[in-house]
Amino acid sequence: MFDNLRKERDFHRMHHKRVVQEKTKMIKDLRRLRDHYKHFEPALEETKDKYDRLLREKSMLKLDRDKLATKLTGLEVTIAELQRPGVNVSNTQKKKKKLTIGPVDTPLPPDNRPNPMLGVNVPATGCGSWQPTKTFEGHQLSVTSVKMHPKKEIVATTSDDRTWMLWALPGGELILKGEGHTDWVSSCDLHPHGTQIATGSGDSTVKLWDFATTQCAATFADHTQAVWDVAFHDSGDYIVSGSMDHTAKFWDLGSMRCRCTFRGHVDSVNSVGFQPFSNNVCTASGDKTVSIWDARSGLCMQTFYGHTNACNSVAFSPLGDQVVSSDADGVVKVWDVRMVNERLHIPCGQAAVNQAIFDPSGKILAIASDVGSIKLHNTETDKKVGELKGHSDAVLDMVFDKDAGYLMSASADTTFRMWQ
Repeated sequence: MFDNLRKERDFHRMHHKRVVQEKTKMIKDLRRLRDHYKHFEPALEETKDKYDRLLREKSMLKLDRDKLATKLTGLEVTIAELQRPGVNVSNTQKKKKKLTIGPVDTPLPPDNRPNPMLGVNVPATGCGSWQPTKTFEGHQLSVTSVKMHPKKEIVATTSDDRTWMLWALPGGELILKGEGHTDWVSSCDLHPHGTQIATGSGDSTVKLWDFATTQCAATFADHTQAVWDVAFHDSGDYIVSGSMDHTAKFWDLGSMRCRCTFRGHVDSVNSVGFQPFSNNVCTASGDKTVSIWDARSGLCMQTFYGHTNACNSVAFSPLGDQVVSSDADGVVKVWDVRMVNERLHIPCGQAAVNQAIFDPSGKILAIASDVGSIKLHNTETDKKVGELKGHSDAVLDMVFDKDAGYLMSASADTTFRMWQ
């Protein structure tokens, strides 16, 4: 028995030595592989940089190719004119000077245009005692945006159900329904002439719809992530859009292209708007800042700091001298554009404020929040003047009638309401 146990011990001892030898060999192999891999890290970085550089060059070549293709098309048209029988070459050369190759950008209006609201004393809206006079239903999911027609008693709405709709007021008859986005529709704005509507969507596109043809007239797909907000210029020739890709884009409807991209925010651009009768664009971002940009140069002119959470909305006063912004902490701030400082700080509770807008007088603020109510605040006295209750879920958007006769609100409870 002793001999057997000794043999078994020797066998296990030998097996243990072999395992230790294999372990030592594997450790050496691992160290050798680690050292070998270290030599590849600079090569991998260099390859990655080379790939990025080639990708940029590819994008530039694609742009050059498109420009050359456009130029070639123009030259082919000119050659066809020259080869037509009976065409005077000298006249053709004169026409050639007038021939413009490719789409033409619309010239921006002058900066010194007068604001028609200057010198007009509009009385403050007596909306503190308003009540819901009509509730409209039609969308299947949350109503994300509501806008008034500039000339007629018509309201436009968008929804998470991927549609936008036009409704006649005050009856609420459905006039037009638009379908074409492949994801939720986050916002809309109506052309100042009332002939078109622009919509932004979670499918990363901005679409322009024509009422005469009841079809999509253009699709802008330069954004790489969801579009949160869109707004028309007062001339109707331009659209600005804000996206989750940290940028806002300035679209020219004359050339149907992106004229400018506003870069500088480090988080989603949640709300955009034009300063009345100017070429300035205001943006509110998830990086807790509000910025004003020059559409001519694409540069940031002013940035307002003070919010402690993501900014959800931004809106100008009718005179364009004040900006109101709201954030996810339930705080609303009014900024003086000329002095570049905070004028009012309005705490509205712990619920996020989704929208804050001025009434046509610029003296009353309507503040919509996640609690389903609309608070009314007088900016001259800095006091609350009323609260509109009725929605059963978060109020996402609002708009005053141009004559301040009523207020329209859109809610996550799938309805939109009229308050008078």
